Amino acid sequence: MTSARSSARFNPNECGRDRWDHLRAFECTQHLTRRGQGLPTGSIDGVSTTSVGPVPGRDVPLRIALTSYRSKPHSGGQGIYVRQLARALTDLGHDVEVFSGQPYPDLSGLEALEDGSLRLTEVPSLDLYNDADPFRTPGLREFRNLTDVLEYATMCTAGFPEPRTFARRVTPRLIERRHEFDVVHDNQTLAPALLAVQDAGLPLVTTLHHPISVDRRVALEDATGWKKLSQRRWYGFVRMQARTARRLPTGSVITVSENSRSDAIADFGMREDQFNIVPVGVDTDVFAPRGPRIPGRIVCLASADTPLKGVPVLLRALAALPEESPAHLVVVSKLTKGGATERMVRDLGVGNRVRFVHGLTQEELAELIASAEIGCVPSLYEGFSFPAIEAMASGCALVASDAGALPEVVGRDGSAGLLARAGDPGALTVALEKLLGDADLRARLGAAGRERVSRRFSWRAVGEQTVEVYRAAGARNLSERATLVKP
Repeated sequence: MTSARSSARFNPNECGRDRWDHLRAFECTQHLTRRGQGLPTGSIDGVSTTSVGPVPGRDVPLRIALTSYRSKPHSGGQGIYVRQLARALTDLGHDVEVFSGQPYPDLSGLEALEDGSLRLTEVPSLDLYNDADPFRTPGLREFRNLTDVLEYATMCTAGFPEPRTFARRVTPRLIERRHEFDVVHDNQTLAPALLAVQDAGLPLVTTLHHPISVDRRVALEDATGWKKLSQRRWYGFVRMQARTARRLPTGSVITVSENSRSDAIADFGMREDQFNIVPVGVDTDVFAPRGPRIPGRIVCLASADTPLKGVPVLLRALAALPEESPAHLVVVSKLTKGGATERMVRDLGVGNRVRFVHGLTQEELAELIASAEIGCVPSLYEGFSFPAIEAMASGCALVASDAGALPEVVGRDGSAGLLARAGDPGALTVALEKLLGDADLRARLGAAGRERVSRRFSWRAVGEQTVEVYRAAGARNLSERATLVKP
């Protein structure tokens, strides 16, 4: 008997390269069978229906493979998510092995906090987007296989290869070691090769923070001429992610907000029954009030040259503040030399009121946020927002745009933070002036914001909800495979 999922692998309407990725990974299960390393009892299309044991009981620790195609340690949501979720899961007593491409996550300092085990397995790529040498040309000896060739060729043709090529590299490792894990949790890779993990008998859970189609839409609206063409090519991987997402089983997708779920259904054509909503969290011991704040300081954590993050809106709002205002802005971002944001700072004449910093450790970042009177998230879209909850946990008065999931995170009633119309510099100027001129309001918002985060967005609660998704996915996987082997 053939499973519906197995039949879907050969869907002629799917992209040829997607089928190739999936089938190449799937060959690992057949190779292992020939070597006598698995598939000991019933199989479907050469894949064991009993290659993982019964779902562990609720009190039994889980063995979790957590995968992420890149995990920048201290900036960017993916690296923060991997680090903090891994910590929360091990604190709950589970065993976690992180599989990541470059840049690798920083798991240091977590060993003493955990009750379960935690380790990192590096899945090296050609590292073509290394901060120190972006878009580099690898030496001939660095090419080890066709996946390396695909990675470099995609970069040379203005595409972004990492999700696809990471999946091609990590999937054979997971299949070969499938008896060592109870669940695979993928962090937003959404590439077809990973679907073979399910066919090898392992439950696959996927976090979709938000569909990158939103980033693509904003980038294309901001681009003109040849830049528009290059942006279309860069975001070409989004179509692959949408195709993969539609093929994920019921209940196997974690997303971080109602807004992200709605966008994924609309943009990716996904089903409502695929989703579990589990927010991200913040370490309220690290991100906390730390004493006196610097008058007029505004902090923004955002990629300065990514239109979606709204930094140009904030710069225009800052320029419109009165000259006598104490307002000055610190943006946590690496600024592209000679780029559009640097030119805007010069053209607006705000160079003496703006500073860009990057490469901060988590402790340095927490100190910086806690030194500010105001935290600002001017994004044109957010599927959730680490910067918002980090500012709120630090007791900053927060002003954020009303885009995406930010009203869900901040609260729509204005008691824990102010909302300004997204993309409107004038509305943001009014909100900033209001906060800069009212110390009592800043104090009230700061206290209410921290209370809201402590109540709703702790990492322990996130870990507990995530484990429930794992156990449900494992139970469904076992039930499905048991049904398929009935005579």
